[in-house]
Amino acid sequence: MRARITGTGGYVPSQILTNAEIAGRLGISEDWIVERTGIQGRRIAAPDETTSQMARKAAVLALESAGMAPEDLGLIIVATVTPDSPTPSTAARLQWALGAVNAFAFDVSAACSGALTGLTIAEQFIRTGVVRHALVVGAETLSRFIDWTDRDTSVLFGDGAGAIILSASEDDDGPGILARHMHTDGSLVPILGIPAPGSAISARDPRVAAEKLDTIHMQGREVFKSAVRTMTASAIELAAEAGIPIDHVEHVMGHQANIRIIQSVMGRIGLPVERCHINLDRYGNTSAASIPLLIDEVARSGAFQPGDHLLCLAAGAGLVWGGILLRW
Repeated sequence: MRARITGTGGYVPSQILTNAEIAGRLGISEDWIVERTGIQGRRIAAPDETTSQMARKAAVLALESAGMAPEDLGLIIVATVTPDSPTPSTAARLQWALGAVNAFAFDVSAACSGALTGLTIAEQFIRTGVVRHALVVGAETLSRFIDWTDRDTSVLFGDGAGAIILSASEDDDGPGILARHMHTDGSLVPILGIPAPGSAISARDPRVAAEKLDTIHMQGREVFKSAVRTMTASAIELAAEAGIPIDHVEHVMGHQANIRIIQSVMGRIGLPVERCHINLDRYGNTSAASIPLLIDEVARSGAFQPGDHLLCLAAGAGLVWGGILLRW
């Protein structure tokens, strides 16, 4: 039994936050932002727009592209670090909003690697015959967790959602996931994250407001080095497991965090940067939404051809990293 992609969907909010707006606020130049990140703009959720609402819009499009009804789903996984609330899960809200009455649903928290983690979990349920169709959504409302006075983080992140439907296939030589690997190194927890609120530091702790602990904190240099190292290793690991020479990979779907990270990884694995699809210039880093949103865009453009290989790579807070190699 193999798990293959049968539907994709994506959604981004209508509001565009430009580099000019951020640059003026921070006293930096637009060129400074582009040179260091490759980002030209990012989307910001409306004040009354939630993560589950964005997830639903992406999921509806994925169901339509798969020609599938919500009742066909046996599993829903939402990857997010910006849920509607600590509990219940965003996935439960999505399940009800879709009317997916036959699906069990839960969230995963793996930051920028969240969607790949969700796809890896969903694949196991499909391969073991527990479900035939699974919906995995990466959705983030990161704009609610940004310190807009911090130039190192406020230029990077945006909001959005991407959805992928995996379905069971009896054709072991056809389209589907060929290899997958996820890894964690908890010693790198301090380099990236949102420190509060949580059981360690409650929402009522005065340090939250004083030190802006409810916003993204990042050690940029360490994140850059770790992301390049781990995503490079994942690419080599996945190609070896799948038995596919890495230069036979037609499409690289790298996490859309920073253009310099992507360029460095592509150089290290020996592939031209043109094989890595890019949308971070328009959306910035959408964390868990990044890769499914990118896959949906490229799929709808018609760039994927039957038999093409997609190498999906991500690294995020935790540090959690890994990837999936699949045949389209």
